[in-house]
Amino acid sequence: MAKGAEFHRKKLDNGLTVIFEKRKIPVVSVVSSVKFGAQYENESIKGVSHFIEHLVFKGTKNRTVAEIPREIESKGGIINAFTGEEVTGYWNKLPSKYFSLGAEISRDLILNPLFEAKALERERKVVLEEIKMFHDNPSTHVLEKIKEMLYEKPFNMSIAGTAKTVVGLSRKKIINLFNSIYSTNNMIFAVVGDADWGDVLDEARKFPRTGKKINFIPIIFKNGQVIEKRKGIDQAHSVLGFHVPKLIDKNRYAIEIFDSILGGGMSSRLFQEVREKRGLCYAIKSSLEQSKDYAYEMIYAGSVKEKVKEIKKIILKEIKKMKDLQKSDFNEAKERLIGLKQISKEKCDSTMVELLQEEIGGNAENYYKYEDRINSVKLGKVRELSLLKGYSFVTLVPE
Repeated sequence: MAKGAEFHRKKLDNGLTVIFEKRKIPVVSVVSSVKFGAQYENESIKGVSHFIEHLVFKGTKNRTVAEIPREIESKGGIINAFTGEEVTGYWNKLPSKYFSLGAEISRDLILNPLFEAKALERERKVVLEEIKMFHDNPSTHVLEKIKEMLYEKPFNMSIAGTAKTVVGLSRKKIINLFNSIYSTNNMIFAVVGDADWGDVLDEARKFPRTGKKINFIPIIFKNGQVIEKRKGIDQAHSVLGFHVPKLIDKNRYAIEIFDSILGGGMSSRLFQEVREKRGLCYAIKSSLEQSKDYAYEMIYAGSVKEKVKEIKKIILKEIKKMKDLQKSDFNEAKERLIGLKQISKEKCDSTMVELLQEEIGGNAENYYKYEDRINSVKLGKVRELSLLKGYSFVTLVPE
């Protein structure tokens, strides 16, 4: 447990998991979430979790489409939602004196959506436009494309789905899926901020007891490479990706250190080597996608198309050079990661999401063991990660 942190975790009789961190600032963040996201969708319904997330805000049994945001925003709060591979969450952040309102609205959204037919068809058009937007943005497109190269269907498909799958999601199909998944044994209620544990439990106990089973869809790994050409762009967008240790693997913290040194920030090896020393691109950065069932590293670069091969070669060379990582760089990366974690704790909504992710990955209390776990990583474990067994590569170049 972190120094000074008051944390509680409890599984209630109604099946709901409750996690709470108390803070002495006059703000509270609340999320009602279901442990179901895009990775549990087969190819025919890909995008349904994301579509449901949109539709929930179009009206519930208790609130109209206008009342849902107004009740939060009129108090100075923020309301939103997110869909991931393994979770869909409905959250808000409010002055802490309105905790019960935030909890009630979050609960209303996850339990009582209407899925009114006309609103559903209007929102379908919105989601289809969102899919087009992802495609039309070159950097977003290649980041989605690298996932296609790293995994087989259906996991490798976009969280938003495709135009074909979204068009095929009938109201009946959506309601049936919602009723078969959105149950309290699949839900986590998380709160971070100035509230009392007793009040958090009181709100959590207002969820009715329901029980449903989520079917797991196997995630099949692969590697592949693709070059795409597109008119109307001036820059080449490239991503190199490879599989890395998952949240449940013993090297989960070693890959964070590896990622930080390789491409995390302006002091990273790739930024210094590719941009500062050679001027080959404006943007180059790495990012890590980690969960209990999958994990991959992505390195993105934007450059002129003539430099794509050279940048790819440098990236692979810098990865290989990590086998000779020095103790001083290793220790500096540890300090950087611990510092970044402390900074991220400043926002209660950021902490709430991280606690939720750790809970899905095994146990929310791992969040408070981060510093110890990072410090316990051995240099050799980070060096080992330089030995790639394979990689995927995607580039989108001007035609």
